[in-house]
Amino acid sequence: MSVKNANLRYFISGALHEPMHAIAYYVSQSLQEQFPGEVLFHTQDCDFELAPFVQDGHCTAELQQAPQALNNAVWLGEDRPTRVQHMQTWHVVEWKGSSLHVLQMNFDNEFHAWIIAPIQEAANQFFREVCAWQTQVHGDIVVFENGRWSRSEHLYESIQSASLDSLILPPAFKKNLQDDLSHFFASRALYEKMGVPWKRGLLFIGPPGNGKTHTVKALINWLQKPCIYVKSFDASHLTNTQVTIRNVFERARRTTPCLLVMEDLDSLITKNNRAFFLNELDGFDNNRGVVILATTNYPEQLDPAITDRPSRFDRKYYFGLPAMQERIDYLADWNERFETEMKLSEEGMAAIASETEGFSFAYLKELALSSMMSWMNGGEKANMDLEMQNQCKILREQMSSEESEKSHSAEASDDGGMDGFPFELLEREKGLKYGPLFRKKPFEM
Repeated sequence: MSVKNANLRYFISGALHEPMHAIAYYVSQSLQEQFPGEVLFHTQDCDFELAPFVQDGHCTAELQQAPQALNNAVWLGEDRPTRVQHMQTWHVVEWKGSSLHVLQMNFDNEFHAWIIAPIQEAANQFFREVCAWQTQVHGDIVVFENGRWSRSEHLYESIQSASLDSLILPPAFKKNLQDDLSHFFASRALYEKMGVPWKRGLLFIGPPGNGKTHTVKALINWLQKPCIYVKSFDASHLTNTQVTIRNVFERARRTTPCLLVMEDLDSLITKNNRAFFLNELDGFDNNRGVVILATTNYPEQLDPAITDRPSRFDRKYYFGLPAMQERIDYLADWNERFETEMKLSEEGMAAIASETEGFSFAYLKELALSSMMSWMNGGEKANMDLEMQNQCKILREQMSSEESEKSHSAEASDDGGMDGFPFELLEREKGLKYGPLFRKKPFEM
């Protein structure tokens, strides 16, 4: 059967009737027979994404036919158009004076692509340019989840709204963070001159709701470096996470300099993959240019081999509960956005700031939201000072209940909570006591 002239649908259908492990070989052999004298280039590299490369104007591609009537529709929300992806495609590509054929297939949870070119150099260079383009910042974030790579425009948009300038941070905290990363990226030559591996790891530690995630996003936006965002090392089609861990680190090494983000590190690392993760983390020269930004709410659940060895995570920043001034600043930000008749009085704001000692930024946000809803339901006689005081009492009771449940759980599991981690030492050494929040966008906390 001639691929050039026959119906591509039947060509692909024939391939997919082969045993799963033999499909790639069958396609390669068939293509080689039908394109004698031309170069056949096969890849499974997830960086080879043709569609966005075409959309950015680097080449033209004419879809010959969707060889198999199988599309993947992705719902992105009510206010966004549905994304339809062809699972099997054949394009004729015009690129720098060369005509290329590109076949892309998905089977057995794997991606495969074939480039058919007149000469080897054209195939190699086209492949390299597409992959190199993918490692740059293009209005989305590369995400790894369930053993697969994807690009998230939604995550990118949320990052664009995060800014270090709009974060309420103690001056020393912000300066240390900015200096740490800006000096690292500017000092490659010095690292190499001194024979020190040019890699960096920062671990953000602290209880939930105190700005670790928002700070990560603000740093990504500020640095404008390629970013790889790891949501999970688990994969439904794999029993061993070593494959996915290696996949993540290999992509980071190809994308350098870059940021490798691992949120909730304690949930990503297990006793089964810990040793392999540490080996990849200790990649030394192989990891040059890679900055790992990791967060954890529960540092006591991490192996000391991760937390106590500086060459793995060089600096640890503690995000604690907001102090009095941070609480005042946060309430003031909300107050600016309230309608005139809804605003807190100056006396009421000071009183609420005093009464909310021990509240995280997440709880302060809930206080503002619930008070606003209560005020709107209260009619003409509603008073924001009183509404917020009442909501403060309700949330305080909720916090007490949660703490009681945690205490019982800790006793039952003999966990010991967070007592084993030297938070006070971190605060004393780094001078980084309080966590951040967004000054200009409290509604997004």
